[in-house]
Amino acid sequence: MTSRTDVPAPLRLRRGPEWANRLALAPLTNTQSHADGTLSEDEYRCLVMRAEGGFGLVMTCASHVQRGGQGFPGQLGIFSDDHLPGLTRLAAGIHAVGTVSSVQLHHAGYRSPGELVGQPVGPSGDPETGARGLTTQEVAELAEDFVLAALRAEQAGFDGVEVHGAHGYVLAQFLSAEDNRRTDVYGGDLEGRSRLLREVLTGIRSRCGADFQLGLRLSPERFGMRLGEIRELCTQLLGDGSLDYLDLSLWDAAKLPADEAFGDRPLLGWFTDLPRNGTVLGVAGKVLSVPRVAELLDAGADFVLLGRAAILHHDFPRRATADPAFEAVELPVPESHLEAEGLGPAFRDYIKGWRGFVA
Repeated sequence: MTSRTDVPAPLRLRRGPEWANRLALAPLTNTQSHADGTLSEDEYRCLVMRAEGGFGLVMTCASHVQRGGQGFPGQLGIFSDDHLPGLTRLAAGIHAVGTVSSVQLHHAGYRSPGELVGQPVGPSGDPETGARGLTTQEVAELAEDFVLAALRAEQAGFDGVEVHGAHGYVLAQFLSAEDNRRTDVYGGDLEGRSRLLREVLTGIRSRCGADFQLGLRLSPERFGMRLGEIRELCTQLLGDGSLDYLDLSLWDAAKLPADEAFGDRPLLGWFTDLPRNGTVLGVAGKVLSVPRVAELLDAGADFVLLGRAAILHHDFPRRATADPAFEAVELPVPESHLEAEGLGPAFRDYIKGWRGFVA
């Protein structure tokens, strides 16, 4: 188990390059890409600044693997070879300062805004959003497009990818017994509902290089997730050796489970006790200080993903190394602070919608 002194310690994974420390940049929605999904100068600058700031892993925002899977305006794309020039430049910029790089692979499913994609799709029809249920063949094609996106990331020079299975997007929709009412092989019990996710992970693992790092983000609550099922799924995935890291997005890393049947320990504790078999475990959720990072490492996490703290301080890892008591600046901050931290106008406008963040 790690300890408070290990925040700046390197992290060796099952495959691929070692991370310089236990801090990873969480995938940040930033709305800075061009309308066609190509990388913008603002997005490049923002991410490379975090690499320069010392993060052990720098991950892109959620990057959609199909044009119709776009989840928000200004989203980075990885569904076309047209995206390769920008992605290749970004990977090179991150590597230039010795940081490990990853692309998060994403499809929003029925959460895709109709004004961006036309009719959204999901595991089953959804009257509220007007989404259409995917055919069995289309589900198989979706799995293939996740794999092709991973191959594109590898071609661009990234060290790995993270599959986004959290936050109620398409892979989480398939995992949900509420959203997934299918009667084919992709529905029914947990085995059927997790089939798409498994096909994505198996395809990436078998068709990308031996040192290509593969991560998975899951959220064990909300959006129809059942904690007991997600714990069972994680047990299986940690056991089969395909993953290099598992990223738990908990919203608040200190929270207790919403399900009272699991209320006798913190939510994170239902996963830190699982056999990892060489897979490293990360956690995200309202982490804004080095002491809090250290507490989570002491609790059994192998690394911590920073979102808002990384927005506020592009060099949070360097500050953490210099000051074990460092805490992020108090909110709200002036917009000039965000500009100085490398956030372009579109990202700053997006963050202005967060209550209490921008003065």
